[in-house]
Amino acid sequence: MSLYCRRKLKDKEEVRKEINEIYLAGVKNVHAGACIMRSCSLDRNTFIVNALEFDLEKYKNIYVVGAGKATAAMAFELEKILGTMITSGVISVKYQHTAQLKYIKIIEAGHPVPDKNGNLAAEEIFQIVENAGENDLVICLISGGGSALMPLPVPEISFEEKQALTKILLLCGADIYEINTFRKHLSRIKGGRLAHAGYPATIITLMISDVVGDDSGVIASGPTVPNSYVPDDCLEIIDKYNIIDKVPVSILKYLRLNSEKQETKNLSSSQEKFKNVFNFIVGSNRDALIAAKKKAEELGYNALILSSFIEGETKHAAYLHCSIAREVVKSGNPLPKPACILSGGETTIKVSGKGLGGRNMEFALEAVLKISEYKNITILSGGTDGTDGPTDAAGAIVDSDTLTRAGIAGLDPAKYLLKNDSYNFFNSLNDLLITGPTNTNVMDLRIMLVT
Repeated sequence: MSLYCRRKLKDKEEVRKEINEIYLAGVKNVHAGACIMRSCSLDRNTFIVNALEFDLEKYKNIYVVGAGKATAAMAFELEKILGTMITSGVISVKYQHTAQLKYIKIIEAGHPVPDKNGNLAAEEIFQIVENAGENDLVICLISGGGSALMPLPVPEISFEEKQALTKILLLCGADIYEINTFRKHLSRIKGGRLAHAGYPATIITLMISDVVGDDSGVIASGPTVPNSYVPDDCLEIIDKYNIIDKVPVSILKYLRLNSEKQETKNLSSSQEKFKNVFNFIVGSNRDALIAAKKKAEELGYNALILSSFIEGETKHAAYLHCSIAREVVKSGNPLPKPACILSGGETTIKVSGKGLGGRNMEFALEAVLKISEYKNITILSGGTDGTDGPTDAAGAIVDSDTLTRAGIAGLDPAKYLLKNDSYNFFNSLNDLLITGPTNTNVMDLRIMLVT
């Protein structure tokens, strides 16, 4: 019997099992521990990061700091490599994203909206780095979520005001680049300021990227990367989303004052402060896509990575992906059945309803109506960190029968979209993708199977 015929005979549950396996293979390849293990090693007293060597005998102290949803797992693997060589350290992680560490202190904090625990962690991190001397080494571990988990605002702005701004930006549909532009200007740590504080100590930053294009200056708002943004960029974003009446007055005043002073690119011009700083990206969305593609091929699919740069509005991304899946059904392009099309990146939602959900569940909900007439399409959209919005789900799985099952249950996808209530829609159908914390964060994975 041919491979194609065997694929035709597979039932919906079997295909759903396979799409879940493909997703998990991608996530496993970018597990924070695996990223550190691939990139870092110790040869006697030489610490090696991506073939670059650091003689540890040169340093009196080795400090470990950092922030992000995957940072605890990164720290766990780093402790296995360096062990008692670590003097001390502090990392800030999302609640329940922890690990058993011996030498590094963990502080659990709020994400995506920062809380006071995050502020406390940021103060401790800043003090460790600021007190490090010329003969000390600071290893900074950064992953997605690091911006919210390390909120140390400038003195002119209160923590509560910065917290309020984060909520405003999330709700208006600003993307991660725009949100982090504000974070850089309003922080004592971000936009290269942590590197400034640590000079002349040597700083090695290990980053797991959660941004499209892997721009190291955007990952956790680039605490050890020179800043190239100016205050006017923030003011333009405020105008773009028409939120001037919502932004706290003190923040507007601070941005305008610095703009008038023409305080532009001040950190980029201080290259001397970055001469002992080494930034490495050790994990990315593309790494996850490559592993997922390999798994799909092992399962017998013709596989294609569409792009790791998918961004923009979630509904537009969903329309595009569904159009490609329908094209595969009709013409066998861009690849023949059985097909697996993968993409990564991070989309945004302009929230207007009061429901519960996230961009991956919303993507899946948008797809329900678009694939209902095609009986052999299955779609998964999931966050690699195991969470989608303020929920316990990573995303959702839909197929050609989802609309029929929704109708039987009395659920109207269009009404749930209007309320931005994708979580409750899929929860009612038992179609949520539940993984728990995955100890990584490289944005999202979208998988479409055409059998």
